[in-house]
Amino acid sequence: MEFIQLQPLSRAAGTVKLPGSKSISNRMLLLAALAAGDTEIRDLLDSDDTRVMLAALAKVGVRVTAIGQNAYRVTGCAGVFPDKDADLFMGNAGTAIRPLTAALGLSGGHYRVSGVPRMHERPIGDLVDGLRQIGCDVRYTGNAGYPPLEIFPARVNLAAPIRVRGDVSSQFLTALLMALPLTGKTAVIEMTTELISKPYIEITLNLMARFGVTVEREGWQRFTIPAGQGYRSPGVVHVEGDASSASYFLAAGAIGGGPVRVEGVGRQSIQGDVKFANALETMGARISWGDNWIEARAPAHGQLKAFDLDLNHIPDAAMTLAVAALFADGKCTLRNIASWRVKETDRIVAMATELRKLGATVEEGDDWIAVSMPPSEPAGAVSRAPTLQANVGIDTYDDHRVAMCFALAALGGVPVRINDPGCVAKTFPHYFDALGAIAAPVVAIDGPSASGKGTVAQRVAAALGFHFLDSGALYRLTALATLRDQISLDDEAAVAAVAANLPAEFAGEKIILSGEDVTEAIRTEEVGIGASKIAVLPAVRSALLERQRAYRRFPGLVADGRDMGSVIFPEAEVKVFLTASAEARAERRYKQLIDKGMPDNMRPLLQDILQELRVRDARDAARSVAPLRRCDDADLVDTTELNIDEAVAAVMESVRRRLPFFN
Repeated sequence: MEFIQLQPLSRAAGTVKLPGSKSISNRMLLLAALAAGDTEIRDLLDSDDTRVMLAALAKVGVRVTAIGQNAYRVTGCAGVFPDKDADLFMGNAGTAIRPLTAALGLSGGHYRVSGVPRMHERPIGDLVDGLRQIGCDVRYTGNAGYPPLEIFPARVNLAAPIRVRGDVSSQFLTALLMALPLTGKTAVIEMTTELISKPYIEITLNLMARFGVTVEREGWQRFTIPAGQGYRSPGVVHVEGDASSASYFLAAGAIGGGPVRVEGVGRQSIQGDVKFANALETMGARISWGDNWIEARAPAHGQLKAFDLDLNHIPDAAMTLAVAALFADGKCTLRNIASWRVKETDRIVAMATELRKLGATVEEGDDWIAVSMPPSEPAGAVSRAPTLQANVGIDTYDDHRVAMCFALAALGGVPVRINDPGCVAKTFPHYFDALGAIAAPVVAIDGPSASGKGTVAQRVAAALGFHFLDSGALYRLTALATLRDQISLDDEAAVAAVAANLPAEFAGEKIILSGEDVTEAIRTEEVGIGASKIAVLPAVRSALLERQRAYRRFPGLVADGRDMGSVIFPEAEVKVFLTASAEARAERRYKQLIDKGMPDNMRPLLQDILQELRVRDARDAARSVAPLRRCDDADLVDTTELNIDEAVAAVMESVRRRLPFFN
């Protein structure tokens, strides 16, 4: 995709399950490969960077077997890679190339290591210098200090401490720490400069201990790995959610109202980037914590506050703060971020360039950046909105984090075009779907049976270019799929599993199940009775709750049902309660039956239909779970005297009033 056009967004609320941490995923893969025994890694991040590591391990003879979704079994080689000659392409994955280079340097083989052109501009000299100090034979085959590299068998000598800089990247220290236990001897590392990104070293030390190797350290200046240690499989390990990725959604909650909850990181996280939430709190955001979740809301009063922060400990997540600065009440300064210069791109230059496109005044130095916006009238969800120049898009520099953080600018009520959105595949391939699930605008249309909401909702969706959800059809589809699979409708757990994995979609007026048009099949009496039966099962309702919310994605969603605005999408930007008199609805239902072939001399049936509708209305209004009711913030549209075109026009008027940027 050349670009993704994000329409102006007015609110963000919901829950996001985070993908696995890139930093933890690639460290775990390498440690499992170097360990003795089999290790099962679950919840591994599925991204370009982890695929690079998986491919490299396969080339050096490590057996890795997929055992489920995002789950792998790694058969460790006890510190000795079986294949001693290999060409390894590492893409632009710093978390893969640096630790693996150190391990290869101690593996007694001949290896050639390269990457994409940008990787050949990212420094690796401090790591190579450290390896050469102990006798590793690592040679540059391009520019000195940078990949590509050629590695030959080493003659290791650990008599003296390894002296290494830590002010460019903490990954050099991580690489040495992870590789040195392969020697079986005592190894000492001394830092010659201040160590940046210390929380990432905490991750490394934590994971090494989990695989049976402990490191003694004196502050952040000296690290000792005692002799006689080797990596041992811990059996089954789980990858935490990615705390850096959490920053985008937490910021969305702080900017766009919230609450936005991220699941997969929390108080128990070993990742330093969870401290991004503390930085948001400094800006006035309301933050809540659980053991495995963090939640963010906008300030209770006013807009986000300006800040001046040292962000050396969270350099990746700090990029998100640079965009959040667009919504602050004054000048925001991000300090001690020199590592931005040597990432996927020169991030200080990239961020400054793109922030200026949004109307920001940006100052920059070697290791800092300051962002401020001119005062503006309230717009969107906040009281300060960036103003995007006409026909200007955000360039992403093949940098996943640039793409992800700048998408948040749309919460200022302006359209944002993100160029080359596919670069997010490096760490978060489904990022825009996840952002859409909490921020894409929703039009929720509720109402009683035969009020015309299904037809109206379809036409409104078509007019807006939004996705469409027929919630009633989901219950019928679940019943149809359950019956076809010969599962008992009373088996709550089994039916809920069907509901949660329903391969359904709505294509115009057609309803598709597993690629088959079942528009008519779900209207049979048997399916209707089945739908009523399973609709009272709590596990099924819970499964379909998440299933329905999953339809929310860019550019937006129109959803019809009986609890769209009250239960499924309580934060919907537009809520409409479509109704009509029971008599008018009965007449419509009667005409539908005639159109389907019923003789037109069955007028007495009309009274039966009327009575059935009244009974159903009473039942829907009285049910204990999600009763049919008009939300206090829903517009009432009475269609008794309206034809379909007029009803659509009335709903579109609500859309224009509540989503003015769609005029």
